[in-house]
Amino acid sequence: MTRRSPAPALERAALVGLVTRKTGNTDPDLVLEELAGLASAAGAAVVLRATQERPTPDPATFIGPGKAEQLARTCDEIGATLVIVDNDLSPAQGRNLEKILGRRVIDRTQLILDIFARRARSRDGKLQVELAQLQYLMPRLVGSSEALSRLGGGIGTRGPGETKLETDRRLIRYRISKLKKEIAEVGRRREHLRARRTRRDVPTVALVGYTNAGKTTLFNALTGGTAFASDALFVTLDPLVRKVKLPDSRQILLSDTVGFIDRLPHQLVAAFHATLEEVAAANLLLHVADASVTDRERRDAAVRSVLADVGAGEVPTLVVFNKCDLLSADELQRLKSMYPAAVFVSALHGRGNAELLEIVASRLEMDTQLITVTFDPDSNEHRRAIAELYRHARVVSHVADDDRVQIEAEVPRRLVDRFSRAQVHM
Repeated sequence: MTRRSPAPALERAALVGLVTRKTGNTDPDLVLEELAGLASAAGAAVVLRATQERPTPDPATFIGPGKAEQLARTCDEIGATLVIVDNDLSPAQGRNLEKILGRRVIDRTQLILDIFARRARSRDGKLQVELAQLQYLMPRLVGSSEALSRLGGGIGTRGPGETKLETDRRLIRYRISKLKKEIAEVGRRREHLRARRTRRDVPTVALVGYTNAGKTTLFNALTGGTAFASDALFVTLDPLVRKVKLPDSRQILLSDTVGFIDRLPHQLVAAFHATLEEVAAANLLLHVADASVTDRERRDAAVRSVLADVGAGEVPTLVVFNKCDLLSADELQRLKSMYPAAVFVSALHGRGNAELLEIVASRLEMDTQLITVTFDPDSNEHRRAIAELYRHARVVSHVADDDRVQIEAEVPRRLVDRFSRAQVHM
């Protein structure tokens, strides 16, 4: 009988948040709840949540030396092995906190990078995550000989690997340069695929939104796909693209993208730029929002900020509230009155999906022209043109006799000339 090795013990994490004048309007409990979700996604058990109020962060220890010493005693009592700070720490602040606390300290950016390293599956995703991690580590190499000599794992240490961290700055700069070139090649391949889709004139609709809003569940519901979906943060890193048939028989390409989060590390935004360009090139964005959360405005602002960063701020957007099954009838009605132009669905239970596709079809056909074209049914070229017309247009009438086929259809304006040229000129 094969003996299974016991599962590794979860790291016991203490979460620390700082409330300053700039963040005074933010609910610290909600912020630490999100940080707890991130810690859980990284494989930690949260054993303590603590907040500190200061006008501004302490330049040396971030939370102040007194608070740091108090936190060290509490961590000793509860056996916390890791401290996660819900902010970005300077290299000096991180080193000083580790000395006082006597245990590893990581910040929010390092935690998110670690989760991305766990989730990355494709070669493209791994390249982008490694680049982001190395760019984060680069300014922290000076004075970090003790940290770089660590062996073993743990949250915040996954990704490039210890052998890379033990090299000097010159070799890491070389690796960063090589990764950028490989990612640029990825970007060129994606641009080539987008150009092919543009030539075929298939509209692209991209799902965007805060992480864990249910984008992948909605993607599966609309496409009949089986992409892995979970009630966890950052499950989808690599974009997925599938065909969807609209109620008017036209086809679109629906893409699922990485979820966004408040204060998404700029290293990740930069590294995933080639991936997120899929969003900027879309004809329509479906902003999937979790209808059941209370910090809706903060999440919406985070999504809009990332969209602006990747050049997608001007792409037409339709807001889709998901998880509406978690609301009472009164709550749902109140949300509908607040967002009259939005669509309300429950992707998990399939409610509202048909209405969503109707509205997507309507939004995509707003820039259309009604034309009548005539084809020769005996021509292979014309039969292909008829098939293309059915894929890209909404056919109003189809009249056929022995020597011709006459079709009246609402065609996207960019395709009017193509079908006008393809027809038989009587």
